Amino acid sequence: MLLDFIALLCAGLFAGAAIYVTFVEHPARLACDSEVAVTQFGPSYRRGAIMQGSLAAVGCLAALATWVQGRGGLVLVAGVLLGAVIPFTLVVILPTNRRLLDPALDPRSDEAADLLARWGALHAVRSFAGGAAFLLLALHALGTI
Repeated sequence: MLLDFIALLCAGLFAGAAIYVTFVEHPARLACDSEVAVTQFGPSYRRGAIMQGSLAAVGCLAALATWVQGRGGLVLVAGVLLGAVIPFTLVVILPTNRRLLDPALDPRSDEAADLLARWGALHAVRSFAGGAAFLLLALHALGTI
């Protein structure tokens, strides 16, 4: 029961934070000129990476442990979805992150604006995966699936 709660809590916190970034923080960042947006991206990214990475890892492990205890295949799917954001971030998003954090990037350039737009689209994938994982775990907890 405790592992179910930990998985649900981590998925909910991860999804909430990711959805907030996708629909509130990043659009607000983009509403500024690209120089301000790139400057703000660095501190925000560094703090968010630690929090979201930890939530995804702990939530994934808790969901997988719950599945091993016989809680059902949808718990496994939720755990895999939540855990999948880690390699997705490291393989797909990290090159964009590194370029946005590169001191050699001209923050007023078209490249900077393009990188910010690409990052937003890629981060939306994380929001979807986290939201889907949370929904599956919530439905499981309610006993509806």
